[in-house]
Amino acid sequence: MTRPAERSPIGSPADIDLSDWDFWARPPQEREHAFRLLRALDTPAFFAEPEVPFIDGPKGLGYHALVRHADILEASRNPEVFSSGSGGATNIVDMPAEFTEYFGSMINMDDPRHARLRRIVSRAFTPKMIKQFERDVEVAATRIVDDLLEKGSGCDFVTEVAARLPLKIICDMMGIPERDYGFVFDRSNVILGASDTEYVSAGEDIATAVLTAGMELQQLVQDLAAHRVGNPTDDLTSSLVNANIDGEQLTGQELGSFFILLVVAGNETTRNAISYGMRLLTLNPGQKRLWLEDVDGRAPGAVEEIVRLASPVNYMRRKVTRDHVMNGNQYRKDEKVLLYYWSANRDERVFPDSLRFDILRDPNPHVGFGGPGPHFCLGAHLARREITVMFRELLRRVPQIEAGEPKRLFSSFINGTKHMTCEF
Repeated sequence: MTRPAERSPIGSPADIDLSDWDFWARPPQEREHAFRLLRALDTPAFFAEPEVPFIDGPKGLGYHALVRHADILEASRNPEVFSSGSGGATNIVDMPAEFTEYFGSMINMDDPRHARLRRIVSRAFTPKMIKQFERDVEVAATRIVDDLLEKGSGCDFVTEVAARLPLKIICDMMGIPERDYGFVFDRSNVILGASDTEYVSAGEDIATAVLTAGMELQQLVQDLAAHRVGNPTDDLTSSLVNANIDGEQLTGQELGSFFILLVVAGNETTRNAISYGMRLLTLNPGQKRLWLEDVDGRAPGAVEEIVRLASPVNYMRRKVTRDHVMNGNQYRKDEKVLLYYWSANRDERVFPDSLRFDILRDPNPHVGFGGPGPHFCLGAHLARREITVMFRELLRRVPQIEAGEPKRLFSSFINGTKHMTCEF
């Protein structure tokens, strides 16, 4: 990887390679410029697959980068053509079979397997069920701000505030005891931050580190599930291992993969949205004042705008199941497409002045929780609630809080913030 000072400027689409790790080390402003150039193309750009050191054998054919809002909506609505289950949705390259034991969750499946799993677990994420967790979210957010005020300025907003709320709520939902919160947090960082040397050092084998983290998280919840079979409580683990929904139950492996999905999708992404939102409010004091004028009334619009610009998940992958024409462009069977949500949420055709943070933006049809269709984020209701409550508590009790310069996660998949000081 070249040092930032040695990178050539991006002047045209020919200078862009989304498979080059160096691209994802560029500042966000340079990446925004690059995706703007890609959105202006008549046909989605095509890139060779990246080099992945722990995967042997020939690389795939490459992938089309879907960067426009309209393309991502259309592909999301058409899962029969744009498949999630053919080699996995969360990686560009097809992953080795051993990875599916821990990461083969429903996000990497098509119907009918996807529909079966979603039917079993979705009852925990209805608005009615989320309502039952509201008090827990409020209590947790209050305690987090109490601790923040006690520690004072200069603390790490990511680890002390943004990460704590979703981690606690997910663990409490599953019945994971508080003594294991740090363990879950560390393992989830390895899974989603494997390309960042803070979480997997340069001398470590990435595949081994990720598989070990997945194995340890799966073992944690499977041990808990075994205990809950004979000693049920009111947590989600008890419900999933003891309930028989339409004659179906989760297997031990399915429960483990579902927990990993919860941890990485429900914990990491919400923490990154909260962190990104704090930085947006710092950089846009006028919008912060606007929100402070009506904290509750303007919260829904503010949260949607935070999720739009944060776009915690940069992309998901699909594989084309048959020759298909979409929005005037041809896609061939077995080709791959990447749905770049981060880019779609900045599409000038849909969002006027798309880089502007505007908590009153209406309409705001962002795809920060994924596109429409069967893979729309199952935990969107919970994520919105957590973000709303966390900022309500901060704005009311620490209205002067400001975030420092973020230290960003080195990843092509997650738009993450690792550390960020705060002052108040």
